[in-house]
Amino acid sequence: PGAINQMSTFAMHVAKTGLNSQQIKMQVIANNLANVNTTGFKADRTNFESLLYQVLRGAGENTSENTSLASGLSVGTGTRLLNTSKIHSQGSLINTGNSLDLSVEGDGFFQVLMPDGQIGYTRNGAFMRNAEGTVVTASGYPLQPEIQIPADAATITVSSDGIVSVQTPGDVEAQEVGQITLADFSNRQGLQPNGESMLIETPASGAAIIANPFAEGMGRLVQGSLESSNVNVVQELVDMIETQRAYEVSSKTITSVDEMMRFITQNI
Repeated sequence: PGAINQMSTFAMHVAKTGLNSQQIKMQVIANNLANVNTTGFKADRTNFESLLYQVLRGAGENTSENTSLASGLSVGTGTRLLNTSKIHSQGSLINTGNSLDLSVEGDGFFQVLMPDGQIGYTRNGAFMRNAEGTVVTASGYPLQPEIQIPADAATITVSSDGIVSVQTPGDVEAQEVGQITLADFSNRQGLQPNGESMLIETPASGAAIIANPFAEGMGRLVQGSLESSNVNVVQELVDMIETQRAYEVSSKTITSVDEMMRFITQNI
């Protein structure tokens, strides 16, 4: 009975790993759905892996002098959530008509100077002018390279390759005031989400590759539009049902093991 109880306890621990993993997956799904209207948001995906196996008999172990096991006897010890990764697919472009609303059609991130001195990378191109005329995010973080818009600028034009021009009263020709550049990475999955729709460079992502829009594989800029979230609501709801069912099955496993242990205790 003691050995049977021990094996049943192992089964409970295995089921517990399933409960823990599915709980975290549900939190990831909830976050995706919460950000369905967040400009430039990229959905997260969960990646699971199996835990170590208990190898009770190895494959190829002798069963007689001239024969061996075709397959070993291995018992799994559960699962765990290995990591989450961003799905960097293109979101839909929504026209706003605002001259400083920018979106990237294709690859590349806007570069923003964070308060701690780090460069944040984002697909949220809802920019505006601050009191000094600097192009900043809604939180007041300056776009990099920094661009100054004259106070008397009547119109602002951003070309698809990132050239920012303004038209001032009395001037016939537009005046160029800056060049927007984009950044990309050899491993975008290695970028660290930092809140505020920002991603931060890490050793896994590699160094930023800086180039003008429409050059070196970068996408083009679209003025007067914003990129919507790429969250697929229908898929997230299906994943939610699947996760709920998996959680229920793991919970049912614990209940079943508990009933088995009670039966053994009472009848053996």
